Amino acid sequence: MYLALDFPNLKTTKTFLESNSLQGVPVKVGMELFYREGTQVINYLKENNHSIFLDLKLFDIPTTVERAMRNLAKFEIDFVNVHALGGAEMIKRAKEGLQTSSVSNHETKLLAVTILTSMDNKVIKEDLGLTGTVEEEVKRLAILSEKSGANGVVCSVHEASLIKSVCNPAFKTMTPGIRLSNSDNNDQKRVATPKYAKDNGSDYIVIGRSITQAEHPKSAYEKALGEWSK
Repeated sequence: MYLALDFPNLKTTKTFLESNSLQGVPVKVGMELFYREGTQVINYLKENNHSIFLDLKLFDIPTTVERAMRNLAKFEIDFVNVHALGGAEMIKRAKEGLQTSSVSNHETKLLAVTILTSMDNKVIKEDLGLTGTVEEEVKRLAILSEKSGANGVVCSVHEASLIKSVCNPAFKTMTPGIRLSNSDNNDQKRVATPKYAKDNGSDYIVIGRSITQAEHPKSAYEKALGEWSK
């Protein structure tokens, strides 16, 4: 279970983790925090024994993505990701960049984002011009990602079991949009509880505001972890 550190800077991040005794928990670092703090935040988290999912969703020409992954591989973290819509060649080159640039035998696993959890059928058809439903497009992109060398996908909880049915059992599903039962959905449309995620085939979950905005974050984290672990 990865805790989303959706904070504006390292100072706020440190204060939250340390004041709530959450040092060492697995965390997700997104664009907002990484673009502000860069290597500094990764170093701090590694020094405090956090497993890290670096959620940058790279989407560019294959050469650029490969070169970016060569640099990210040196962090020796758990996961990084790209957009599956970038295509097979981009995913393959991203994987090559990770494999050729680690300074040790550490493997940073590559995830490919299928369809964002903020999107629904209306958005993917009217805005993106995709012809299938969300489920059909997620399935297609998951198969493409696996064939292209990704270790797994980022998808909604609601598509995790579908992906498990069409991909190798070792192919992982990372599912954001996780909320405790008393939390708001905010800007995500396809959400679920930790228990639902576990029952529906998620290998890893990402949970943020249900914990970071809770009155008692430590207790909320333990509740979510309890649901997930069961």
